[in-house]
Amino acid sequence: MKALKITVITSYIAIIAVMAVATIIEKLYGTRFAAVNIYGSVWFTIIWAIIGVSGMAYILRKRLFSNPSRFLLHAAFAMILVGALITHIFGQQGTTHIRIGEQTNMFIINNNGEICKMPFSVELEGFETVNYPGTQSPMDYVSTLIFRRGTDAQTANVSMNNVAHFGNYRFYQSGYDPDGGGTYLSVSHDPVGIGVTYTGYALLLIAMILLLLMPNCGFRTTLKKLTGSKLAAVTLLLFIGLHTETVSAQNTTKALPRNVAEEFGQLYAYSNGRIGPMQTVARNFTIKLYGKANYKGMSAEQVFMGWLLNPSAWADEPMIKLKGEARNVIGGGSKYVSYNDFIANNRRLDDVITDIFSGKDEPGAKSFREADEKMNIVMMLLNGQLFKIFPYADDNQIVWYGPADNLPLDMPNDEWLFVKKTMDYIGELAFTRSYDSLNLTIGKIKRYQEKTAAAVLPSAGKMRAERLYNSLNITKMLSMALTTAGIIIFIFYIFKLMRRKPVDRAITVVLNVLMGLLLAYNLTTIVLRGYVGGHLPLSNGFETMQFMSACAMALTLCLQRRFALMVPFGYIVSGLTLMVAGFGESNPQITHLMPVLASPLLSIHVCVLMLAYTLLAFTMLNGIAAIVAGRNNLEQVDTLYVVSKLMLYPALFLLTTGIFIGAVWANQSWGRYWGWDPKEVWALITMLVYAMPLHPSLFPRLQKPMAAHIFLIVAFLSVLITYFGVNFLLGGMHSYA
Repeated sequence: MKALKITVITSYIAIIAVMAVATIIEKLYGTRFAAVNIYGSVWFTIIWAIIGVSGMAYILRKRLFSNPSRFLLHAAFAMILVGALITHIFGQQGTTHIRIGEQTNMFIINNNGEICKMPFSVELEGFETVNYPGTQSPMDYVSTLIFRRGTDAQTANVSMNNVAHFGNYRFYQSGYDPDGGGTYLSVSHDPVGIGVTYTGYALLLIAMILLLLMPNCGFRTTLKKLTGSKLAAVTLLLFIGLHTETVSAQNTTKALPRNVAEEFGQLYAYSNGRIGPMQTVARNFTIKLYGKANYKGMSAEQVFMGWLLNPSAWADEPMIKLKGEARNVIGGGSKYVSYNDFIANNRRLDDVITDIFSGKDEPGAKSFREADEKMNIVMMLLNGQLFKIFPYADDNQIVWYGPADNLPLDMPNDEWLFVKKTMDYIGELAFTRSYDSLNLTIGKIKRYQEKTAAAVLPSAGKMRAERLYNSLNITKMLSMALTTAGIIIFIFYIFKLMRRKPVDRAITVVLNVLMGLLLAYNLTTIVLRGYVGGHLPLSNGFETMQFMSACAMALTLCLQRRFALMVPFGYIVSGLTLMVAGFGESNPQITHLMPVLASPLLSIHVCVLMLAYTLLAFTMLNGIAAIVAGRNNLEQVDTLYVVSKLMLYPALFLLTTGIFIGAVWANQSWGRYWGWDPKEVWALITMLVYAMPLHPSLFPRLQKPMAAHIFLIVAFLSVLITYFGVNFLLGGMHSYA
């Protein structure tokens, strides 16, 4: 029995270590190398087989099957591993290419390049790229296929997240020819393995629900230990003063009056692949250059219009923010430089950028790329390429143009003159300060937009919502206030815990009300962003961090009555997550959803994982509180351990659910439910790491309160690597999120 236990523990820890090292090897030697020599190797499969066999043998020897839900959970994992093994041995995944009007019955296996024959043929009847209305941004790629077997024929459409089935084969849209005359399809033939794996997923979900509900299981048993306990804590009355930048005297020779600039900001603009208010273009431009949405008391629209209409007056303004080595090379150490400083050092910047793109190891490469991007954005604005505000109906579609673009030869002469000359006229009116006439001209542009492109323009409600969203978005400032306040409150909580003093109810109410207001603000920005973007805002790092902040706030309000330390934890976690979200604010925010992300499973996948990560962050902070406050208070250490364990059950189950929802989504999109992408691997590592404290017979030392707290603090590193390490260091398919 002891040998069996050692086998389970050794193989369990070994697979975690191997997967962690594999992600580093993949970064150093490439995905193909890691796939062949690690993930696809026989020895890697053997380790998983040892875990599965020895684990089930240990369960049977320990007679753990007496608890049906616990046994079902482990049986589900075993079935998932069996399904993966069947897929690995018998499944076929490959790619085929077809041109319109042609047919094939062949596909190429991805791993070894072997050509396989299908018992039927596939003909491509047509291919279409479907764009978002009024834009050139792809919404979906659709291949119309005809399957032929003997005299039978069946037609089916294949698109992103829409799979075609025929004869136990599945077809997925994976690419297309540049001329639109051909398509690339992923082909999967795995009639048994996927069925077994999906059955394992279903059993796993049932088992996790039972483990949370059954009275004799770990979660309900742990909950009983906490019932009736009094956690003493106190809070600090928090006053957050919003930072306001000192408004300097506005130089009207450089900027339009605020009300005139805001009128221009209400125009429709085609930029970043979508149609939105010009205000958004101006805001993105100003944040990209300066790091903030205003400059010396001037709004983003004023800054943008100043650069657009009078660039020479802005060329000496030190408003271009630099970082790292680029600050030393271009600005002589200054944090902000002017456009003319860039011009003076342009040759040095060009040389560095050339070296970076040629593969040379250049110190501070990221800072130079960011500096070059800022330079290019200014050049795009000056060249008339940053935005387009003049729609034109061409061949039954709306095409957007800027005044510097080459216009269609068949455009009517009066319309051609309007498009080409209006911005010049606006510049003249601004120079002579004829603001009433300027407002009238802006009104003419808007009426032209509404007349020409009425069918594809966002609704007036969406335009108002986006302008409201832009005005409410104060993520960076709010994150710093929340984090600072959370740390202060945390210190006071620990101080009172150590002295065993009660909570002042009035202060707690004030903090809860404030948290409720912050949650309402956060949810408002999320709802506005989702309404404007046309999809749930969970598709990139900024959006997922903002959602995780909302999760932290909501969980704080729900759990603070039972666990008082949730109050400072909520402020800290929500502040830190908003701070991370704020790091990406300098990039354009709202975009159309990529076709592969246009699946309802995306929202479920992200929501579940963000809830899990939030709970795991709380267990980490809870561990810190136990270490700080528990030296002379072992009772509190034990109580905090019970709380951490109570949160660990739903956190681990949510994490597991999120992983396997992602696997189902991947199977719908790419034809394989697991690809050993670095983020997939580290999510699995995180799941295995956090499962260790919930196996008392295998890891008895982790049942001691102080050891468990230390473990949960260290274990949170796996969460940080999963989300941030993969994004910024390891890369992979999921590095955008």
